[in-house]
Amino acid sequence: MVEKYRIETDSLGEVNVPAAAYWGAQTQRAVENFQISGLKQYPAFIWGMAVIKRAAAEVNSGLDLFQDKELDGKTISGDAMAQAIMMAADEILEGEMWDQFVVDPIQAGAGTSHNMNTNEVIANRANEHLGYSLDAAQKPVHPNDHVNMAQSTNDTIPTAIRLGCLWRLDELLAALDGLAQALAEKAAEFDEIVKSGRTHLQDAVPVRLGQEFGAYARAVERHEEKIAQAAEGLRRLGIGGTATGTGLNAHPAYHGRMVATLSRLSSLELQESDNLFESMQSMSDLVYFSGALRNLAQDLVRIANDFRLLSSGPSTGLDEIRLKAVQPGSSIMPGKVNPVMAEMLNMAMFQVIGNDLTVMMAGQAGQLELNVMMPIIGYNLFQSMDVIINAVNTFNGRCAASVKANQEKAEGWLAKNAILVTALNPVIGYAKGAEVAKEAMAANRTVREVVLEKGYLTPEEADRLLNVYAMTEGGIQK
Repeated sequence: MVEKYRIETDSLGEVNVPAAAYWGAQTQRAVENFQISGLKQYPAFIWGMAVIKRAAAEVNSGLDLFQDKELDGKTISGDAMAQAIMMAADEILEGEMWDQFVVDPIQAGAGTSHNMNTNEVIANRANEHLGYSLDAAQKPVHPNDHVNMAQSTNDTIPTAIRLGCLWRLDELLAALDGLAQALAEKAAEFDEIVKSGRTHLQDAVPVRLGQEFGAYARAVERHEEKIAQAAEGLRRLGIGGTATGTGLNAHPAYHGRMVATLSRLSSLELQESDNLFESMQSMSDLVYFSGALRNLAQDLVRIANDFRLLSSGPSTGLDEIRLKAVQPGSSIMPGKVNPVMAEMLNMAMFQVIGNDLTVMMAGQAGQLELNVMMPIIGYNLFQSMDVIINAVNTFNGRCAASVKANQEKAEGWLAKNAILVTALNPVIGYAKGAEVAKEAMAANRTVREVVLEKGYLTPEEADRLLNVYAMTEGGIQK
């Protein structure tokens, strides 16, 4: 079946655009020019762009900047055009027409193609609201003159990225909070289980399994705090700086009104930029936020690896925890079950760490008044947030919340741990303790057996000083 086209024009001439598409000439050129990855921007970016256009139409209309237009003997009022733009933007904010945002994030021009994609889709939909079809020869609402009024790619794209990140922030923090709560619940459940601590992957003094899980929970909580703090800089918006930060072609009241309107429409706490030039030049707020996501990722890799270690075996590994079996583990070894949720979390966080490197490299690649790498910064930030939310929720629901302790195995390893002699240092001294540990390991005997045989302690002293639960409470054993 032959696809039908309509002819659209831009400053370079005519372009064939799919007949049913809401985008126009500049978007179509970008589709043809940037056939790079097959990727599309995330919904958070589309939402951010749409809410900017919605707010701009309202603000500019309130400043009486929309002029009436004569077309085919009819007068279309400026107010009607502004209202049509707002209606079209509202539809996008409700999730409609997201399939019309088709430009690859690996592109050029600081995101001009993304901006024009948004402008053209909203303009064509607004014109439909005014009674003009997609293939109408003349249409009242123009993508540049009206939808993009008082705006530049250079201030809309970084503002959309900031808004998109804030739009998903609560969802991200909720995912982390859910994981932290599940780990804290397991910490309480496992608190009576005393096991061998391990440093350098070698035996160390005892800890409680609950203490290990409590530390995991607290680490995740700290990352919630760090990410929330890093997001504060994203609330500062440079919208109204237009092309270079001067605010050329924007009303003097535009910046302040835009921030207030965006705050109302988005229900986000937003702030005016105290220096529009800095907001145009620097991507450091976005790089800082990405760094907080990367910091979380490296810690989740550590926690996932601990889950893998503690559940290793089960016959020939540590086997101190048991993970829920969610799928067969091997195509050749019957009965094998792998820690797939922990492995998934590892891979997801490796992706986030790689995304952060891209954001950092793109962030330092700006020159003078503009950073042209913004599209890939936005894509990687939104992907990182999406991957973290999905991976953490999945790991929590299918692994962390259902993990079981193998108390018998944990306590069995502890009984063989010669490093328990550390608690005797204040009584028998380090040298005798080393002697005891060496002999216990060589003869595969317990520390208690050796110290009693050597006469270093009485049975009563040994029982008191080798109380493993007391060791997990710290202090000096006497």
